Amino acid sequence: MPAPRVATRALLHDVGQRPIDDSVVLWFPGPASATGEDVAEFHVHGGRAVVAAMFAALSSFKNVRPAEPGEFTRRAFENGKLDLTEAEGLDDLIHADTDRQRRQALRQLKGVLGDKARDWRAQIIEASALIEAGIDFSDEGDVPAELTAPALAKVRALLIEIEKVLAGQGHGERLRDGLVVAIAGPPNVGKSTLINQLARREVAIVSPHAGTTRDIIEVQLDLDGYPVTFIDTAGIRETSDPVEQEGVRRARARAGEADLVLWLADDFDAKVRHDGATPVWLVRNKIDLAGAGAAGVVERRGRPMAEYRISASRGDGIPELIAGLVTFAQDYFGSTEGGLISRERQRTLLLATADSLRRGLAAAGKGDELVAEDLRAAAHSLGRLLGRVDVEDILDVIFREFCVGK
Repeated sequence: MPAPRVATRALLHDVGQRPIDDSVVLWFPGPASATGEDVAEFHVHGGRAVVAAMFAALSSFKNVRPAEPGEFTRRAFENGKLDLTEAEGLDDLIHADTDRQRRQALRQLKGVLGDKARDWRAQIIEASALIEAGIDFSDEGDVPAELTAPALAKVRALLIEIEKVLAGQGHGERLRDGLVVAIAGPPNVGKSTLINQLARREVAIVSPHAGTTRDIIEVQLDLDGYPVTFIDTAGIRETSDPVEQEGVRRARARAGEADLVLWLADDFDAKVRHDGATPVWLVRNKIDLAGAGAAGVVERRGRPMAEYRISASRGDGIPELIAGLVTFAQDYFGSTEGGLISRERQRTLLLATADSLRRGLAAAGKGDELVAEDLRAAAHSLGRLLGRVDVEDILDVIFREFCVGK
């Protein structure tokens, strides 16, 4: 056996003593390992023949099988090596597409929310112990009041702290999911050319014939560290073609779900009136044909809306459009560096915790038993957040998102 936690060079053989590869082996006896169990790592060369030979050799042993997606992380969670918020942070880190997403995921993996939740839960349990002690000594005059008052003060301070975290306006969840920008407009105004220009590669078919784009094309880009998905939609017009009609229907639906719509037009007298909740920018294309003009504004319910003038084919005005998109992303995502919440599950359980604490404070004076029960409910919600109580129903959902072997 190699020495624990020391990289050892070794020639690997299969059960028939046929050499497989000259590799590096690491041996981690449990519980001092990532999963808390005995773990061996084989660092082999990445050729398909080498990997196939390794799998064949390992599969020849009894009770050996490939890991399920997320199984190593799930074993680490079940053995107390990390809590559920840290496991979610690891999943987000694996799937991070931009540097800002990476930094947020790494903070979760390092326990920024988990450590807070553990501290909050400990404080709730301390307050609950004081309340229940007051119940036990209810026949001893001033003793219950002496115990209840500091407990309620602790709960009030804790509720204010959790409410501040919840007031983060979902910036962390937004950064994890990304910003969606739909490029919409009539047929043949250059939507596909624009998305190719933004992606700096050909991702959409460009044709002089109207109605070329029948389905939705999505491109994920990194704009100054912000994750942005651009959507090239079918040209919106009246048509008798059933296939194009479906494309138009999907285009309208996807634009309605987007966080920002770029309405592309090559008619420089075009007007846009949009009364929906989604912001819309007017982008006038083909200035190389119509003549460049200064960027202006268009009215949206009496409020100014951005207007850009570009040439999607030549690239004129594209840097200014991208700069505007980066500014929009900065406002949309807000400050995420101090945010603790990155998933809806986390927000939901913190909301439940805060609700229980409010009920407990409201019940003060109506019976300490009611206060104690609400504090137990708050502690239970934080336990679910950390994955320490009653979470079997969500574990499969979380860990199946992991890649195989992690």
